[in-house]
Amino acid sequence: MVSPARVAAFEILQRVERDGAFASVLLASHAEGLQPHDRALCHELVMGVLRHQLWLDRLIGNHADRDPEGLDLAVRLALRLGLYQLRCLAKVPASAAVNESVNIVRRARLRSAGPFVNAVLRRATREFDFDPCTAIADPLERLAVETSHPLWLIQRWVSVRGFDETAAFARANNEPAPVAFRIVNETENYSAVITALQSAGVELRSSAIVPGAWLTSRAAGALQQLAQDGRVYIQDEASQLVAHVVGAGTGERVLDVCAAPGSKTTHIADLTRDGSIVVAADLYEHRLRTVVATAKGHHLANIQCVVLDARQSLPFHLSGFDRVLVDAPCTGTGTLRRNPEIRWRISPEDIEDLAARQIQILLNAVSMVRPGGRLIYSTCSVEPEENEHVIDKFFEQTAGFVPAGLPVNSSLMSRAGAARLWPHRGGSDGFFIAAFERE
Repeated sequence: MVSPARVAAFEILQRVERDGAFASVLLASHAEGLQPHDRALCHELVMGVLRHQLWLDRLIGNHADRDPEGLDLAVRLALRLGLYQLRCLAKVPASAAVNESVNIVRRARLRSAGPFVNAVLRRATREFDFDPCTAIADPLERLAVETSHPLWLIQRWVSVRGFDETAAFARANNEPAPVAFRIVNETENYSAVITALQSAGVELRSSAIVPGAWLTSRAAGALQQLAQDGRVYIQDEASQLVAHVVGAGTGERVLDVCAAPGSKTTHIADLTRDGSIVVAADLYEHRLRTVVATAKGHHLANIQCVVLDARQSLPFHLSGFDRVLVDAPCTGTGTLRRNPEIRWRISPEDIEDLAARQIQILLNAVSMVRPGGRLIYSTCSVEPEENEHVIDKFFEQTAGFVPAGLPVNSSLMSRAGAARLWPHRGGSDGFFIAAFERE
């Protein structure tokens, strides 16, 4: 038998690698079928294996005397799970880590691989102090293996930010992110929500960078229930900051051209309630269904959804909006704590392709902004090509816009006049936010 937590973790990791699924989505879908202690272990195993994947594969290479890429996927995942428990989870007995990993491959109908998995993990218990980084002479490769990032990413970050800053960022990417949330319809729900969480023993602290944002160390059951009831919305601090930068006022019209899944759209609408109109646009109708469902759960009547391609001319009256948000599709390299699998999926070509799409979308949005109105650009990427370089091209190709001040802490401001947030500095996701005013 294999514990429910390990079965779920194995199945999630299989889908992440085989199908390109996202672990965070799968963890949420598996949560209801697990007991709280199994849910916690499953989450730790999935995120731990994904965050330390390269380092674990170097361990496999040493203990198995073969390239892990040549192993069957199920065997490779069973070994990663076993090694992560042996090396990183002190409370898990070595015998449990070994035996359950052997049983996982048997459960996957690879009974013949059982003795191999057993031998590799038994050797790992005898060579417990082996460090795959010790023999690596090149400091960049050593950092890549130590923090389990592709070497090309480490190299490009070092070329822009230097070694020490890159090392701090890469290590932060492997730390669990705090759980951040906002209270829906805060004027009515604030006291009841805070009282409910504190009564359940949830330790809370208010955000130092975003008004109305709250932080806790883990998504406790009480918080999850409030989220299901539509009374709180779990959303990173940096993402929450965008709505405050948009700064929509009573009676204003707001366009969010890349709205799904709706975290920023619903936040903007919630801050104004019935005092504004928020148009949520997205390329895919099925993604807008999430926006509609969230708006309904939060009792927001001021959101209108439209399916469109933001790279094409937008089907609205020119200068028809007071605020236009371009929260552009991006690589997501600022969210590697929450989505560690991204680091293994993106390529340098993806960065170039996305940057081209980002400037195209931004330029298409220009004509929607009324004189005196504002255009806001944001990404959850840390790559200059997707951020500062896009802004440079925007000013090269657009007239009549000037940089607008941002209502954020001065410590978050970059020399380019935009807000830059980092996990290793302020604890939020990596984010970029810039705003421009139409003259």
